[in-house]
Amino acid sequence: MRRLEMLSNTIFGVAMTLLAYDLPKAGRFAKAPGWMDLVGAYAQPLIALAISFVVAGMFWFSHHRRLALAPEGSRGEVFLNVIFLLSIIILPVTNGLYGVFRLDGVVAVIYGIHLTTIATLNALLWFIALGRGGDRPLLMVATYPVGVFVLGTIVACFAPFVAQFIWCLAFGAPLVGWLARR
Repeated sequence: MRRLEMLSNTIFGVAMTLLAYDLPKAGRFAKAPGWMDLVGAYAQPLIALAISFVVAGMFWFSHHRRLALAPEGSRGEVFLNVIFLLSIIILPVTNGLYGVFRLDGVVAVIYGIHLTTIATLNALLWFIALGRGGDRPLLMVATYPVGVFVLGTIVACFAPFVAQFIWCLAFGAPLVGWLARR
């Protein structure tokens, strides 16, 4: 699992860096841009970048906590971790699409399905790591984003603009765990 941890650090680092790849370049402007030109060019991509970066960071942190909790794993568990890391590698692709066409229903749903896939794989890995008698608050923290991303994806079918705000509720997962311990 230590080698998996080193691989995951690299994958998360590269994926999180590549999120900025689709930001508009300075060459896009024929002359020095005004404030509204900058807002028009950067608002949507920066919103997508912020959501994706925080999502990736949240799952990187969760991944490391899980690997520290279960320092050994079966071949199947390692394979499932690799599938999880594959879902992280694809994040810059869906982020780029979402950054350009954020208000399109189909694109928002694709992005939401991707976020839900990442969260589901993460939750499944937590269930495996904790076993049958798992720590209930930790399981709640792991499953909470799945519900939020599913709800946000359903909302994206009808109101793509609203979905981004619902997805941001997934960042409240640590609060859910804290409340569950009370």
